[in-house]
Amino acid sequence: MTLVRWNPWKEIDTLQHQLNSLFEDTRVPSVLLDRGLTKVPAAEIEETENAIHLKLELPGIEAKDLDVQVTKNAVYVSGERKSGTKTEEKGVTRSEFYYGKFQRVIPLSARIQNTNVTADYKDGILNLTLPKTEQEKNKVVKVNLEQPTA
Repeated sequence: MTLVRWNPWKEIDTLQHQLNSLFEDTRVPSVLLDRGLTKVPAAEIEETENAIHLKLELPGIEAKDLDVQVTKNAVYVSGERKSGTKTEEKGVTRSEFYYGKFQRVIPLSARIQNTNVTADYKDGILNLTLPKTEQEKNKVVKVNLEQPTA
């Protein structure tokens, strides 16, 4: 009988090789990895003294397919990207586009005047200008800088 010395590093190397081959396998479509995940539009928020400017990226969606609701504390956006159906006699179509319904709620850092919101939708970008309430505009906090007495 031959005595073989156990090497734990060899097992770790084998495991590392198996993990690398798993992630390098390109035969698994990304759709399988994304299944069950809800797609939401990307957002960009800029806050100024008087308003909050919100941009949402919504390519391929028509304005009539969007529902935008604004409360004093949040913006709710929902919609649907409809699939363009086309028929082909021969060939294979591979698509990584996401079609279907989505929704997103974006909480706001300040209270806004939801009755004075302006919107612009062009080239798949929704721009919302959300004016702040007068209380939020004039919100100044005084900081006490008294020196402690020794």
